[in-house]
Amino acid sequence: MINEQGGVNGRKIKLISLDDGYSPPKTVEHHRRLVESDEVLGVVGTMGTPTNSAIVKYMNAKAVPHIFLASGASKWGDFRSSPWTMGWYPTYRSEGMIYGTYIRETMRDAKIAILSQNDDYGKDFVAGFKAGLGEAADKLIVKELTYEVSEPTIDSQIVTLKASGANILFSASTAKAAAQTIKKVAELDWHPAHFLVQNANSISTVLTPAGLDHSVGLISTAYIKDPVDPQFADDDGMKWFLAFMKKYYPDGDVKDPQNEIGVSIAATFVQILKQCGNDLTRENLMKQANSITNLELHYCCRESGSTPGSRTITPIEQFQLVKFDGKTWTRFGNVLTSN
Repeated sequence: MINEQGGVNGRKIKLISLDDGYSPPKTVEHHRRLVESDEVLGVVGTMGTPTNSAIVKYMNAKAVPHIFLASGASKWGDFRSSPWTMGWYPTYRSEGMIYGTYIRETMRDAKIAILSQNDDYGKDFVAGFKAGLGEAADKLIVKELTYEVSEPTIDSQIVTLKASGANILFSASTAKAAAQTIKKVAELDWHPAHFLVQNANSISTVLTPAGLDHSVGLISTAYIKDPVDPQFADDDGMKWFLAFMKKYYPDGDVKDPQNEIGVSIAATFVQILKQCGNDLTRENLMKQANSITNLELHYCCRESGSTPGSRTITPIEQFQLVKFDGKTWTRFGNVLTSN
């Protein structure tokens, strides 16, 4: 679309897209090719925490922009040790902290059970969650279990967590495990206050398979509009996104928020290219990525976005708590800053 409009500052974008199959060794192989053979200006939007972890030292040693990663790991904000790397999502740790703080400040007699994915993804959420709970974390958490991505089901973990007597459940999981958790909690007739991370709160890919009736009362966060959420049916930004998908990616699933995130990451990159002007160097690309200004994404909730002129560790810096009412995610409380 951008190239059809004339490109950026008179230049057309050449996009090289390689599939690593979410395999870190493949990620390393492909990035060596991109840097050493294709001699790219930078790498944008690499998917996943383990995959990006496999290349972060290499990309920084080569001084190649490694930016707007499709991962919310907090370590992508460590600009002192990895100055050429930057995430795009709000960090998992920051989101976890928001849930923990909310529970500590508003919920009495809390007995908390935690289910998390046994990798950096889950550990980041849990670390932030415990930080939000503060000094009372050890007292409030009555049971904590993990699961492996390869496990076919997490039913046994949910049975054990219910037996702990917990009245609050924090799910730091990805889509498949999240849907299984919601469904199993309902089957067990367990009714905890259920906090579900934003990365796994899609109405289409998680709540619908789990059962919308089983999902009523779930608490999560929002920074991006869910294409299936009826509250955005007449939203101008959502109309733009749907029209874009129809013309440029007709085979893509418009109900999957990951496609929306992909477009958002691309739009953020186009913005920093514009800011580069005629100085299209790797150094200036990073400088502009760290000072995003005047960017409004069609698909972000209105309150969320970059802070103009700030030292941007991640471009998206704000969340809002939301609760599912059976049809839509209803926002409540104040807009919260992830830092």
